Amino acid sequence: MSTSSLSGTSGTLTTSGSATQIVGLASGLNTTAIISELMSIASFPERELQVQQSGVQAKENELSTLQTTFANLSNDAANLSSPTLFDTSQSVSSSNPAIVAATSSNGAGVGGYQVLVSALANSAQRTFTYASPASADSITIDGHATAIPAGSTIQQFVNTINSDSQATVYAAATGTATVVLSNRTSGNTGTNFIAVSDPGGALTEQTALAKQGQDAQFTVDGVAGSSSSNTVTSAIAGVSLTLSGLTGSNPVTVTVAPPAPSATNITTAINQFVSDYNAAVGAIQTQLTQTPVSNPLNATDAGQGTLFNDPDLTSLLTRMRQMMYTDLGGLSSGMSNLGDIGISTGAPSGSASPSASSIAGLLTVDTASLTKALQNNPSGVQQLLSGFATSFQGVVDNESGPGGLLSQRINSAASQYTQMGNQLSVMQATLATQQSALETEYSNLEAALSLSQSQESTLVNQIAQLP
Repeated sequence: MSTSSLSGTSGTLTTSGSATQIVGLASGLNTTAIISELMSIASFPERELQVQQSGVQAKENELSTLQTTFANLSNDAANLSSPTLFDTSQSVSSSNPAIVAATSSNGAGVGGYQVLVSALANSAQRTFTYASPASADSITIDGHATAIPAGSTIQQFVNTINSDSQATVYAAATGTATVVLSNRTSGNTGTNFIAVSDPGGALTEQTALAKQGQDAQFTVDGVAGSSSSNTVTSAIAGVSLTLSGLTGSNPVTVTVAPPAPSATNITTAINQFVSDYNAAVGAIQTQLTQTPVSNPLNATDAGQGTLFNDPDLTSLLTRMRQMMYTDLGGLSSGMSNLGDIGISTGAPSGSASPSASSIAGLLTVDTASLTKALQNNPSGVQQLLSGFATSFQGVVDNESGPGGLLSQRINSAASQYTQMGNQLSVMQATLATQQSALETEYSNLEAALSLSQSQESTLVNQIAQLP
């Protein structure tokens, strides 16, 4: 781009690229500034519409965010009414899981069991002095041969044994020249264990350290038992015991509870619903209380308070809150609303002042009350949650589901945004035409004035030459 200017008493000639503007060469007026000011006035409706369009887009985005929030909340409610949430299972506990842990994957005999552990199962062991072989060696352990290259270090020997899936033992270097071989399976092996043949002499046994494997020894309710493994599945029907220590004379109590729904799973599902419910209430309140800017001048101003006191959201919030304490029809007394199982807004009693969360309508969960209800009447809790979830989903899905009110409002905002975009395109084309016409008009004006001034100058000169 090249620019040049010619200044004089009558104006300025400005060249910018291929366009040439005559700025008051004849008239002395700054026609560029005049055109700019006229176009600024003419484009005011365009700028105003752009700000309005930003507000519509902000409203669409806020409605879409609320729709996602309500969809998550509806899914949480659906989980509360899921039959699988109340599937029965049996919990198994141990009074000392560090010594005797207990689990059950299927049904188990209900009751308490006294477990004494007098011995843990372990593996047979043999200890050897290791000398790096000067030449390649082959060591046979329990009939399985392992090749040892010449010059192998003790760690290389250990790695070779442990990486061999066919080997019957594990190897451990317990010193710079000491290797311990242990059976890969625990239990009593008798006196004939870990047979080693090494013609090359890399291994020399320390016979005094040989250790025979043994079985775990225990009693359950006075009945003795043994196991080659510390994981015992035959002592209590349906229960797997993991033995990790000796009990001495103090038995460990293993308790198998009767079949019941998982209080942990139910509590988790309720807490998830309450958390997302509170988030939804907070999101609605934020939109309802955000005051709009009275005279928005930019996109930020236009995006503020687009849902202020929105009647649709206000109505939804009221209905959601009412459902938290309204009795459901067809349910037994004492198990007919969420407050009966410890879910409430935490309203105070007596002379206590209401909390900010209770004023806002946020939910809290009284875990003790919920646990008690699940213990005393799990079927009643299931019926209550199922009935509530169905009713609640009906309210929320009518607002946020496919074809719901929010979807309709979002589509309407999107359509309005598109229409405004089309109007802006027409405005911009009109303004471009108007600016071009003004530039042409002022250019013609300057040309006419310039011609008039030239003619005047010629006439004056001619008159001056008359006798």
